[in-house]
Amino acid sequence: MINEQILNYLKKLRLSSHMVQISDSIEASSHQEFLLKLLQAEHERRETAKNDRLTKLAGFYTLKAFDAFKFDEVTLPEGVTPQYLKDLKFLETATNIVMYGNVGSGKTHLSIALGLLACSRGINTKFYRTSALVNRLAEAKKAGELSRFLAQLSKVELLVCDEWGYVPLDRIGSQILFEVVSECYEKKSLIINTNIEFSRWVNVFYDEQMTGAIIDRVLHHCHLLLFPGPSNRLDPTMLR
Repeated sequence: MINEQILNYLKKLRLSSHMVQISDSIEASSHQEFLLKLLQAEHERRETAKNDRLTKLAGFYTLKAFDAFKFDEVTLPEGVTPQYLKDLKFLETATNIVMYGNVGSGKTHLSIALGLLACSRGINTKFYRTSALVNRLAEAKKAGELSRFLAQLSKVELLVCDEWGYVPLDRIGSQILFEVVSECYEKKSLIINTNIEFSRWVNVFYDEQMTGAIIDRVLHHCHLLLFPGPSNRLDPTMLR
């Protein structure tokens, strides 16, 4: 009877019914301590649920953690350490991360690990293969929903673009991707994974002017991480 009344009030106050279950396991020496612990437990539950939801919506096609990543195979710029990256300090200054190196050298692994860490800290994150993002933008533009989709992207705090430059873009694709880069400029961080050096980005985008504008915005506030090693996916026996 009492639980039913509690549930009724929780519903009226728009609070979670989980608080009833939580209350059964709380030990406290005073009413105030009980209430504090109850509210703390509910807050932690909500934060966990929120972070799990962010991870699910981020779009990771696989999950990769830091414990399986080897930083000794990455050349970090001056002032950037593994701990700096794990603390997500680059997000505080809307600094971009460009990861450059061979296919299979760990760029995607590190970017997913950073993205998962961001989600676990309540940071709205999106992960896209760049060609898939451009296709989604093009579909939205064709359907007259580009402004709406760009508005959704504007709420993202960390945008990861994997396989950047793997597929050449036409004029429309270059223009709408430029819109995304411009929207992020000095407002939020981009993580870009590529095996194409900057001098060859002109072969990916529509023209030199467009390429120059994109590179300018990406590199103005940026850390360049180099992955000089061979592909980790390559069977060593194939090299003999």
